[in-house]
Amino acid sequence: MKPIFLAFISIAFAIQITNAVSDSVQTLGRPFIQRALQEAMQMVDAAYKYSRDADISKIEKRELSPFQLLSFSKRPSAETRTAVRAADYMEATLDIIHRKMSRIHKRSLNVTDLLSAEDLNVIARVTGCAAQTALPSCNTIPLVDKYRTISSVCNNKKSSRLGASNTPFTRWLPAQYDDGISIPRSWNLATKYSGFSLPLVRDVSNIILHTPNENLPQDNLYSFMLVLFGQWTDHDLTNTPTSPSIRSFNDGIDCSTSCQQAEPCFPVQIPPNDPRFEDTKSCIPFFRSAAACGTGYTGYIFGSSNVRFQINQLTSFIDASMIYGSTDSLANQLRDLTNDFGLMAVNQNYKDDGYDLLPFVNATKNFCATRSVVTKDPTAQEIQCFNAGDSRANENIALTAIHTMFLREHNRIAKIFRKLNPQWNGETIYQETRKVVGAFHQIMIYRDYLPIIIGPDAVNKYLSDYTGYDDSVDPSISSVFSTAAFRFAHLTIQPFIFRLDRSYQEHTLYPNVLLHKTFFTPWRIVFEGGIDPIIRGLISMPAKLNRQDRLMHDELRERLFQLTSQVALDLASLNLQRGRDHGLQGYNAWRGFCGLSQPKNEKELGEVLNNQTMAKTLIRLYGTPNNIDVWIGGIVEPFVPNGRVGPLFACLIGNQFQRIRDGDRFWWENTGIFTDSQKSALRNMSLHRIICDNTGVQEVPPSVFRYFPYNDNYTSCSDIPKFDFSAWKETTLGTHFLYRSNAFPINMSIEVITIDQRTVTYRVVSMPGDGTYLFHSLCYILHGHIRLTLGIRRNIVSYVLNDWDRFKVWTDDGTGNNYTTQEHYKSEMLKPFTYGSACELMAATELFGCRFQVYRNGQMFYTFRQPPMPLKHLRLTGDDFSSGHFDVYECLNSQKLDVKLSMKPVVYLQCLTDAECLFNTSPTNTVVIETNHETQTDYDNSNASCEI
Repeated sequence: MKPIFLAFISIAFAIQITNAVSDSVQTLGRPFIQRALQEAMQMVDAAYKYSRDADISKIEKRELSPFQLLSFSKRPSAETRTAVRAADYMEATLDIIHRKMSRIHKRSLNVTDLLSAEDLNVIARVTGCAAQTALPSCNTIPLVDKYRTISSVCNNKKSSRLGASNTPFTRWLPAQYDDGISIPRSWNLATKYSGFSLPLVRDVSNIILHTPNENLPQDNLYSFMLVLFGQWTDHDLTNTPTSPSIRSFNDGIDCSTSCQQAEPCFPVQIPPNDPRFEDTKSCIPFFRSAAACGTGYTGYIFGSSNVRFQINQLTSFIDASMIYGSTDSLANQLRDLTNDFGLMAVNQNYKDDGYDLLPFVNATKNFCATRSVVTKDPTAQEIQCFNAGDSRANENIALTAIHTMFLREHNRIAKIFRKLNPQWNGETIYQETRKVVGAFHQIMIYRDYLPIIIGPDAVNKYLSDYTGYDDSVDPSISSVFSTAAFRFAHLTIQPFIFRLDRSYQEHTLYPNVLLHKTFFTPWRIVFEGGIDPIIRGLISMPAKLNRQDRLMHDELRERLFQLTSQVALDLASLNLQRGRDHGLQGYNAWRGFCGLSQPKNEKELGEVLNNQTMAKTLIRLYGTPNNIDVWIGGIVEPFVPNGRVGPLFACLIGNQFQRIRDGDRFWWENTGIFTDSQKSALRNMSLHRIICDNTGVQEVPPSVFRYFPYNDNYTSCSDIPKFDFSAWKETTLGTHFLYRSNAFPINMSIEVITIDQRTVTYRVVSMPGDGTYLFHSLCYILHGHIRLTLGIRRNIVSYVLNDWDRFKVWTDDGTGNNYTTQEHYKSEMLKPFTYGSACELMAATELFGCRFQVYRNGQMFYTFRQPPMPLKHLRLTGDDFSSGHFDVYECLNSQKLDVKLSMKPVVYLQCLTDAECLFNTSPTNTVVIETNHETQTDYDNSNASCEI
């Protein structure tokens, strides 16, 4: 028997069942609203569960489809899942209300006419959307002026969510949706735009982009490393989540098997006589990007524009988030918290010729169990996916290699800082190292990468001398940058990942491998020579040249994420469909935005493209230059002088990076971020040195972004100057002592939550450590610090084992099942990073003699125990107890007390049904457990004024 934690339990606390009737307009009434919320949340949760079960089934059968691999590579963090689920809850609720009332009234109506302002507030609060749009306070964040937060909250202290993770992409031009709100262009293929229908995106891909793998044009100026560094940079800035559901909420259509269009399904339709799809299904699965809370059809709840916006689950700043993560929970998960050295966690099972590898994902199911499928060897040893700051780290082995190299660079610098400043504790080492690595990336991107891409004219226009931080600049990533402009590099990817030996010849044991055979194959790093052969291939082989007649090769257009014979994805079609999904205006609108000419006909378009044949083909497909999808229009433009994109993308990319720099309070050149001597040292950093310091590569070309065949002035690593860290040595006591009170960092912020329809302000004490959140929270509640967490864990596990028959039905082994034996439970739960669940919270209430209220999305989610026990508050971020993130809610006026929580006797409420426990009804039976323990608390926060 498992406890059923239904999401709608919070409704019982947030909604009083009363009818609301205004003076002039009758509203729907709270019982109706409550039922709609319950139905919507059950419907969304059921769709999520269906999708999760489908994934698990495919993994177990090793039948992962390409679209599932794509979905996995963009898997949202716990915080992002919460944001997406909140938006899905809200949209489903409003849709249910609209459908039911339309049946009653038999006419078109506006839901807002039937919902009072209070109703709208309740819906926003219960679904969780209110919490997603609230502005965090910056006043209580420690060292908010010294270090950027992981989520980039409070980078801009006037608008604390600007540029932060899990906020909407911005728009530089109004969105173009068929209904003005959410329906993308070409949803209805018969719709005309400027008198013409839009072509199927697969038609555009087949006719304009089709390029065989053979005889590709090579870029004789730039290396393949330039391409991968561009992807690396993109993964620091943009990641757009889709809904976790593969099934439409209203009618249950499975988007992975059906070609029907129903939110969130927007399949890529296949044209007649498509050479690859003659005998297969007539579409490629495509899922719409998740809408941000308060946008699209839910926008009027917040009284703002109701045009659909999409979520960027990353920060908008160049902060090396692909190494460190963009949320606190992921950042803490990636750290080595077993010591106080400021290190990142590394793999405990494998090494790469003595060098560290990325740690494995802590998961029971394995999306990267691809070795037996790719090698056709059913006995092949499988390994888990690697874990990193960005979920796409396993997308291909070249990207994995760069992730691995920078993980090593962090730990290398951290060890130097520990020797240089032995007085620093682990938190200071981590923050200072992260700050330096972030500066390294800012310098490499602006000094070395962008001038090659956008050319000197655009650099002079957008990225001339830095004049300082401007808090009026919005650094948020624009949808056109993420969805079109910065996807230019897809046309420069080689169809192979090159693997070279020490002599820069193709490796005899581990030869070059086709790109589609490197997708989600971390085992190639572990078992096939590590990252050195891949790094050599990146720095010594040329990029593919983007040419108008040789655009995208078949590895990306016909075999994307293909591991088996299943139908692969088409990257070109996905890019075009995504642009329509995001409501991007057409080619000419964006040329107008950049102050460029706007061709009106085929002749003028041919002059812009310097190619009348290409212009004729585009006009045949689109009818008018106005209709051309901005991505395809941008990639076929001739390069700007000394650049690798055309004028439109040079403008859009330059514009975006100007905003990122000028709107970043922690930009490395901004006053007070680094000392003058540190800035001087930073200017001498190079990617050459990072490669030499963190791999077995011993010779490098004069520039790792320019193409130099081997032996063309290659330099020994011993001749490249080492980076000088002496400017970071402290000669006086610094701020590091601010962290000395705890072995691990604890961050605090302020949050308003709702109890019985009354708002209460709490301090949120954020807990670190993947799997240890619950035990850290309990330790902090009892002692005011988290140094005794392991002891708390051991005591709780012992308590459960001593009454196993009662507790075992509440245990959770991480897969949704109970632990079957005491031995299994003990061996797993005594590991320092195994998640706790409802079972351990139940045990804690008895062991420590207090009751807990758990809140999710600002609403009460679950209560353990009844009065008169002292009340403690916990915040849950995530879907359930066994995988969510726990933090502590602490009363603002709490004070340190010397209190003993008596634990004899303790009354345990033994519920005979799930419902009794779920709704805290009087138990059918109680069991009195005698204990002989007392626990001394250093800090008690159960001040009565915080209880309502």
